[in-house]
Parts: sequence; structure tokens; C-alpha cells
Amino acid sequence: MTWTMLDHLGWDHTTTSPVRAMRTTTGTWLLTPSTTILIDGAATTAPVIDLYDPAALHDAPLPSGLRATLDQLGPVHRVRTADLWEALATAIIRQVIRAGQARKMHHAFRTTAGDRIGTTALMPTPEQVLALTDEEFTALGMAFKRRPLRAAATAYLTYHAEWADLPPEVLVKAVQGVPRIGPWTAGAAVADHTGDYTLYPYADLAVRTWATIAAPSTTWPATEPEFAATWQRLAGPHLSTLTVLTLAWGDQHARTDQGSTHH
Repeated sequence: MTWTMLDHLGWDHTTTSPVRAMRTTTGTWLLTPSTTILIDGAATTAPVIDLYDPAALHDAPLPSGLRATLDQLGPVHRVRTADLWEALATAIIRQVIRAGQARKMHHAFRTTAGDRIGTTALMPTPEQVLALTDEEFTALGMAFKRRPLRAAATAYLTYHAEWADLPPEVLVKAVQGVPRIGPWTAGAAVADHTGDYTLYPYADLAVRTWATIAAPSTTWPATEPEFAATWQRLAGPHLSTLTVLTLAWGDQHARTDQGSTHH
């Protein structure tokens, strides 16, 4: 059995099967965990779906509890966010607030200001974001997200062609030139966009929390720098895979606790 990772805030869970609308460079797509449907445009650039397999970690010196948990999870698919703008806006919405609140905010933002696609909606374009008034942001409960989203929209419209040519590790640094985009937001956005989770802030609270729950008998480092060093040592050349699978297990674990799981 292969799981589809549904951590991205763009996945809507209000219908029987989760759905997500996504732009690529040539078209608009509607996704479910098992289908990818072209809605508009050309199919030249389809969404990329990465596979992360715990079998790749069998030579890594993982704690036995974590290894058993990830082996039980099995292989995981994750859809890359093809549109860098969407990845940046999503990471900005995720800043500071809890995951559940961020998901509700992301959904309201898309359905109010974005283009509808069936039962879901696309992330508002940079132009649509810049057209929103202060009052509209406030009505969405997003007054504190207004400035970073506007700054990111303006920067994206100015630099998107330049950014598209940058290697991922350089792109992470470049987008930090945008006001209110720091290392966490930049790393989360570029990892989401490229599928390379060596760029993700893998010592953040989410990874530390799920690692601790997955392997409670292990004494994990208390500080971010110490955890990061330990995580890198355990992962070796499989840092991206270990990070994604831990986050995927956490997402699945949270949904199971809430009484719903999706494959």
C-alpha cells in the first residue's frame, strides 16, 4: 500500500475524497489521491509526484522505534507544488499559527479570492492578492498576513523568471530577500516546490514532535541545532526521505486521531 501525503494546505477534505487544484506552467489540474486530471491548458507539464520509500533508510542508523514506525507506514507519494508562488504563499500562511488554523485560513483564502475549480479553488494569483483591500484581508482573518503576502506577490512578479533558473539551494537564499520571508518560510516553500526536503527546516517543531512520538524511548536533543545535527547523522544521504516520511507519518497519525485516514 502506498500513501499519498496530504499535508499541503491546498488539499481540501470537505468531500468524500480529498481534492486539490494546482497550476503548472502549462495548465490547471485537479488532483485526488489517485487521479490527476487536466482541467484547462496543455498537458505538457503535469504535476510531479515524488515517491519516498522507507526501504531507502535500511542502512541508516535510526532508532528502532522510528524505523519500525516508518516501515509500517510504507512508501509515500507526495505531489510537488508546481507553482513557486503557491508554495511561497502557503508557507507564509503556515508561519507562526497552528496547522489546523492554517488549513482553514488557506481554504478560506482560496475559496474567497481564488478561481474555483469544481468543489475546490486555486491559490489566488499574485495579481489577485495585490488587488485585495485591507478590509478584505481583515474579513478573512488575515490582517497579519497581508504585508508578507503582498511583499511576496510583488517580488514574485518582479523576479519569477530569474528565480526559475536558480538551483534550489540558491533559490532558498534568494527568496529570503523578500520582507518577512525568513529561513523557515524559504526552506519550507522551496522543499514543497522541488520535492527536495534536505532544504526543509528539518529541526522544526513538526519534525521534532513526530520523531518523539514515533520513537518515545529515544532521548532526542532538546535544541534545534542539536536535533538538526543528530537528524543529519541518522539520515546520512537520505535526509530528504527521512524528513518527508516522518512528516507523512505525523500527518497520517494526526488524521487517524481525528477519526479519518486517506490513502
